[in-house]
Amino acid sequence: MIPLVLASASPARLTTLRNAGVDPEVVVSGVDEDAALAEATERFGELEPADIALTLARAKCEAVVSQEDPDSLVLGCDSVLELDGAIYGKPGDAAVATERWRLMRGRSGVLHTGHWLVDNREGGTGGTLGATASTVVHFADLTDDEIDAYVATDEPLQVAGAFTVDGLGGPYVTGIEGDYHTVVGVSLPLLRELLGELDLPWHELRG
Repeated sequence: MIPLVLASASPARLTTLRNAGVDPEVVVSGVDEDAALAEATERFGELEPADIALTLARAKCEAVVSQEDPDSLVLGCDSVLELDGAIYGKPGDAAVATERWRLMRGRSGVLHTGHWLVDNREGGTGGTLGATASTVVHFADLTDDEIDAYVATDEPLQVAGAFTVDGLGGPYVTGIEGDYHTVVGVSLPLLRELLGELDLPWHELRG
């Protein structure tokens, strides 16, 4: 079995991987996301939404590699919601989450999840690569009372786009176009493809 470190604090990502037979070690990067984006923007100019997700995923992954030097594969992920060309991450507080849902309700956005993978194993490939998966999400037309009740659960405060599809927010997502796992936070098909580019079969991650 190939050891994997997940550079993310997301319980949904961890659960998704475990449900697929992969049990990674979790190491939270502590990356300053605003600083990482500012540095990338200064170097490359204005970033597209998909590139923002990838930039943050890479920053998390590389921070764990440099700080922990784990003898394993390291996977960093980050998700952002694109709506009308604007990017939305975690709202952080109830007022922002409420405002966000009043903007989203009855509409559709694109959830981008960036993935960055580094093979840091001794004797491994030494490869480093990444990609972004994007999925269209259709939101229900919630009433103000429904929004207030959902925000009161605190769930939307600490998740990208202020919603989940696999938790309490599930009833408020009317459909998706693309990979379900992308919306949860880690695209298993994309991760398999990235592993394939390193000549590593998916099943070798399973315990």
